[in-house]
Amino acid sequence: MIVVIFTILIVLIFYNFITAEFGFDQNNFLPVTLFLLLLGGVLYYFLSAQLFEPLFKSEENIENHIKETLHELNTPVATIQINSKILQKKEKDEKNLSRLNRIDESCDSLLNLYNQMEYSIKEQIDSVSIEAFDISEIIEKSLLKHHDLKADISIFYEKKSYIIKSDKNGFERVFDNLLINAIKYNKKNGTITIQIKDDILSIKDTGIGINTKNLFQIFDKYYQENNDSSGVGLGLNIIKAYCDRYKIDIKIDSLKDEWSLFSLNLKGVKWQ
Repeated sequence: MIVVIFTILIVLIFYNFITAEFGFDQNNFLPVTLFLLLLGGVLYYFLSAQLFEPLFKSEENIENHIKETLHELNTPVATIQINSKILQKKEKDEKNLSRLNRIDESCDSLLNLYNQMEYSIKEQIDSVSIEAFDISEIIEKSLLKHHDLKADISIFYEKKSYIIKSDKNGFERVFDNLLINAIKYNKKNGTITIQIKDDILSIKDTGIGINTKNLFQIFDKYYQENNDSSGVGLGLNIIKAYCDRYKIDIKIDSLKDEWSLFSLNLKGVKWQ
């Protein structure tokens, strides 16, 4: 805004000078106007370059620094997690095993936060790639990834090919969050049913459910239905942001202390 105002002032000064020296009539209207427009354009370009180039360079440096820091954080956390699992195999004492389990859970939280931050940076700079992919592959990969987490919970899923065109990494993160929530808030010996039917991907669990009065705020950042649970309340907010960005309609139905059902209408991103 400052550059625009300054450019206009300079052009007005030149206009006053030209009209005072040569006048301004029908004969010189076109050349004077073109000269003033050209002068304004050149001034704006050079002033913008001088003012904004350092800012862009600074922003780029900050962005690179964040990426490097995230990468450096990922390596030690993964190392801690690997060594913790090795110690668990040798450890017999229940208290020490419990401590090692807590270390594992903390590492999982840190790695999840790392993935979320890395993806958020890519979103901000529009470096996410849009491609066609089969969501059944994403579902199977997520089920395998969280096999140990589900413990005594039974998961029912009949594989069905369904191809969409969207941000693949983002969709993987969305499904991971939905599955983790279905596991985390489920009951002992509960079930999770995953289904693809009529362009709808649905995930239903037999968990603690969601209070009806809270259905309109569960997508808010940092909101948690159960304050005693682990996490920071970002999962559902991430899901909603992705769905809004790619015009995927998401619906929730729930019965407190009985079940929850999340449905994603993928018709808008279906690969024809």
